[in-house]
Amino acid sequence: MYNLVGKRGLWFILSGLLMLPGLIFMVWSLMTHGTILPLAIDYTGGTMWEMRFEKPITATEVRDVFVKADFADTTVFLVGDDQTVQAKLKNIDIPQKEALNSALTEQIGPFEELSFRSIGPSIGAEVSRAAVVAVLIASILILIYIAIAFRSVSHPTRYGVCAVIAMIHDVLVMISGVAILNWVAGWEVDALFLTAAMTVIGYSVNDTIVVFDRIRENLKRYRSESLATVANRSLIETMQRSLSTQITTLLALVAILVLGGATLRPFMGMLVVGLVSGTYSSIFNATALLVAWDEGSFFPRNNSSQSNPVAGEHAAAA
Repeated sequence: MYNLVGKRGLWFILSGLLMLPGLIFMVWSLMTHGTILPLAIDYTGGTMWEMRFEKPITATEVRDVFVKADFADTTVFLVGDDQTVQAKLKNIDIPQKEALNSALTEQIGPFEELSFRSIGPSIGAEVSRAAVVAVLIASILILIYIAIAFRSVSHPTRYGVCAVIAMIHDVLVMISGVAILNWVAGWEVDALFLTAAMTVIGYSVNDTIVVFDRIRENLKRYRSESLATVANRSLIETMQRSLSTQITTLLALVAILVLGGATLRPFMGMLVVGLVSGTYSSIFNATALLVAWDEGSFFPRNNSSQSNPVAGEHAAAA
């Protein structure tokens, strides 16, 4: 049986590398923009203007019109086809809109206005506070639930703490994804990011509890074995279930990411990154952290000590 928990030092280093871009990006964004993430108008307030032109156009030529009109912070991207664009810019009044309307018609051509709406920053602040409170409450409830559900094993609170740490890891990896996609494609954090984060948290905790539940069962079944051996056995026995569940979900998400519209891509992209991270953390981080806590060592001195041919037979039977 492959010793997954015995390689935990490698998994922890890899997790650190995955979270590092997000941490660096938050510091850089805070120093340069005053916010830890690149916020869309859902948070900062502004105008969202969607229009369809009579001829194929590019996002660049539309943005150039806004830049020439002194709206340099405008972001523009194609939506669905090469004739429909969505522009996000700071709040504008009626005269400014009419001037932009004339400039767009003159420099690019006639267009049909599909939507035009202004969003106040108070909406974003409200949603942000609610999300932070929701995550804190969810973390506390997870700790309480796992402490009660795992009261028959030693140190039940450790299971809850490890699950919450794995959950935080997944959110930080998602932020790393935001950082990379912001640099590459200019993606920003909108209200859907919170939806994606809460979805990933749910998947991650669920997957982690499945593994922990098998550990609890195996601790009763194999009383003479150490926690490391039982944890490794439990990971092997549940890995097929975890991978099957996540892969089927990811196939649907990737299909929407590739074939869906431009407005859905940031949301689906964050979900894909978060679910991959959630699968990784439930297998390689949460259980490994539990064993590291029990042994008092993040980097085991003997990585081959947990091999057991009999355990391999049990895993195969499962």
